[in-house]
Parts: sequence; C-alpha cells; structure tokens
Amino acid sequence: MLKKNEIGPQTYRDAMARFAGAVHIVTTDGPAGKRGTTVIAACSVSDAPPTVLVCLNRENLKNETFVRNGNFALNTLGNDQQALAEGFSGQTGLPAEERFSLAEWDRISSGAPTLIGGLAVFDCAIIDTKDHATHRILFGQVTGIRIGDTIDPLMYFNRGYRVF
Repeated sequence: MLKKNEIGPQTYRDAMARFAGAVHIVTTDGPAGKRGTTVIAACSVSDAPPTVLVCLNRENLKNETFVRNGNFALNTLGNDQQALAEGFSGQTGLPAEERFSLAEWDRISSGAPTLIGGLAVFDCAIIDTKDHATHRILFGQVTGIRIGDTIDPLMYFNRGYRVF
C-alpha cells in the first residue's frame, strides 16, 4: 500500500535542489519599464505555434512589469555566463541598469532586451498568464529567435551553478 507523506516547504525545496535546470535570464521592456531576472523555471510548450513558458515569483512586485509590458525574452545562458546569472539573480543588489551593463543587448521583435551571445534567445509576446500559489506562469508566443554558438549550457543544481 502506498502512503502519502507530509511534504513541507523545506522538504520540497531540498528535493527541488536536486532538479538540474538550464539557467536563463528573462527580460522585458516597455511602458512599465525595463526588468530582468535569473530563472530556471522555463520550458517549451509547443512548436506550432512556437510557445514557451516561464515562472516568476508573484511575491516580488517588480515581476508585475512583465505582465504590464506584455512581452518577455527568454535568454539561455552558456557556461561562461555565470557572472551574468549572478548579477540578475537579485542577490548581488545590483539595480536594473547596472545588471544590463554586464552584457551586450539588442532587440529582435517584442521590444524586450535580447542577450547578444546567449545560447538561444526566444523573444515573446505574452499570450496568457496563470497564477498558481506563489508564482505566475507567463505563456509567450515566440515572435523572434536567435540561435547562438553551440557551447555547454550553464546549469543550476544543488543550490549552485554548474557546468556539465
């Protein structure tokens, strides 16, 4: 017989620490302002139409900027971009403009900053959102893509950045 066990927040976080994920910087710009943050909670939803999703913490009110702008770019990082991931993580205390000064950016189609030198860039228009618990899921229809060099990705595993 299977038994359900109590799963508290710390146990869940400890288990998720063993969930390896690619590191991305999600960015936006528009009437609500410019914002960027480091995430690992992102994935493909569909290839027809091309759609990705990203999960952002709703408890950080600055993340509302993404919804108000109606766009985002999902910028996948390579193994040589750990300092960039750290700068956008919020743990360094860098203001937005200083974060963006850590790399070169341009724009493809939505108006969101897109990382020059990213492994892959998915420029998106937000087509739907869903709130669940502490997070908001943004669904983005991909309106522009840039494919970068083939290098190893930057990963996050066991509460630290890794290169595999």
